[in-house]
Amino acid sequence: MSRGVTPAIGVVILLLLTVTLAGSVGMMLSMEPASQPPTAQLSATVTDDEIYLTHERGDPLYVSELDVSVEINGTPLEQQPPIPFFSADGFKSGPTGPFNSESSETWKAGETGSFALAGTNQPQIQPDSTVTVTVSTADIVLFEETLSPHENGP
Repeated sequence: MSRGVTPAIGVVILLLLTVTLAGSVGMMLSMEPASQPPTAQLSATVTDDEIYLTHERGDPLYVSELDVSVEINGTPLEQQPPIPFFSADGFKSGPTGPFNSESSETWKAGETGSFALAGTNQPQIQPDSTVTVTVSTADIVLFEETLSPHENGP
């Protein structure tokens, strides 16, 4: 190689390195930061066939992103509530609040929602049952509590 070609190759290599680094930095800056899961404090009450969930405080929750699951005496319900819904197998029609498909997309602090088990869903809630209610979003558990049924709702 002659001496005149060596500086030209060096310039080309430095130019390629600069373009590659600029592209990498640009990609990192254009990436959105990982979003934080919502934080919310929830509470639950269970009656003989109905489960009430109250959003006590915290971030609004997007109902369509929630997964609600119920276990009775450690056994998951055959049909879990497809939040939001109006009519679903294993549940009485017309859940209330944010669980109703006609409600707002967001569940805000101070709002209570409920859904009732139909006689076709098993196991059924008995007076001596323990009922575990779990609310999660994107595989992150926001709320989980094991309760005994009360005679009246909240």
